[in-house]
Amino acid sequence: MTDDDTKDNVIPGSEEELATPDVRGYDFTGEFDLAELLASYETTGFQATHLAEAIDIVKRMRDDGATIYCTYTSNIVSSGLRETLAYLARENLVDVMITTSGSITEDVIKTEKPFKMGEWDVDEAAMRERGINRLGNIFVPSDRYVWLEEYLNDFFPEFFAEEKVRTPVEFSRELGATIDDEHSILANAADNDIPIFCPALTDAEVGNFLYYYKQGYDSDVGIEILQDYDDLIEEGLLADKTGLIVIGGGLPKHHAIMTNLFRGGADYAVYISTGVEGDGSLSGAPPDEAVSWGKIKEEVTNHVEVKAEATLVTPLLVAEAFKKYEPAGGEDEAEATAADD
Repeated sequence: MTDDDTKDNVIPGSEEELATPDVRGYDFTGEFDLAELLASYETTGFQATHLAEAIDIVKRMRDDGATIYCTYTSNIVSSGLRETLAYLARENLVDVMITTSGSITEDVIKTEKPFKMGEWDVDEAAMRERGINRLGNIFVPSDRYVWLEEYLNDFFPEFFAEEKVRTPVEFSRELGATIDDEHSILANAADNDIPIFCPALTDAEVGNFLYYYKQGYDSDVGIEILQDYDDLIEEGLLADKTGLIVIGGGLPKHHAIMTNLFRGGADYAVYISTGVEGDGSLSGAPPDEAVSWGKIKEEVTNHVEVKAEATLVTPLLVAEAFKKYEPAGGEDEAEATAADD
């Protein structure tokens, strides 16, 4: 084998000139502009490009007047993303929220008692002795749950007074109506009549305290979930377009895509996830897997997954796709829309 032969193996060469954009990142020379930084993500590559695609898809959801579903897990509310989601609810920027019981638990607690910054590496047994719970690098003293039980025990009698069996959406709405906190997701959703679906309402401290209330005070009370499922399916069937913003995985994610199956799939989907596909889990399943089930419609550019930890990228998505959003028609259309509102 000659040197020329080996060189062909090492440097095979190519004659094709690709028509795709050049890879190019943000130039920090001169005055900084966040919008330009995020725009540069389109050609930065890797997950930055996926985030740019996610921003574009959310803007298209809004341009199309899609019914927007926002799903999130409890760790999102544990973190400072609570304020981000509260903003979406306060400004009436999403139409449906789907979450877990832990999210409801923690949103209520934070109205009165904050979570505290901590660290990852601690003596867990010593933390238990001190009555401090750890969520990653966030600390939650146990007295927060003592306070929550008292708050809910004041809420339950009135909530169940006229009807003994209620739904999770009713629970979140009426609980939110008792809260005076501009940073509460529940309170802002209640103010704007945004339903918060929580099919696993018992799977956190809220469920524990419902259990104690039923055992100790009123054995006739109960939570019924099928009506909410019916309403969520109907929400999708009545919508011209639907768009999903899925932060994390688990039950909220699947509840959104499963109910969209009844309408032939969601029109748009943005996933933000650190889940891995290789274990076959729902949390790790990318949007194109949902296409195979008919839960997301089959179009090349209507879905994307940003493989990143949510606290890093969700504020950037909200900043560009919601806070700085202008309809496709530009400022004139934005002014017309505001006048209609």
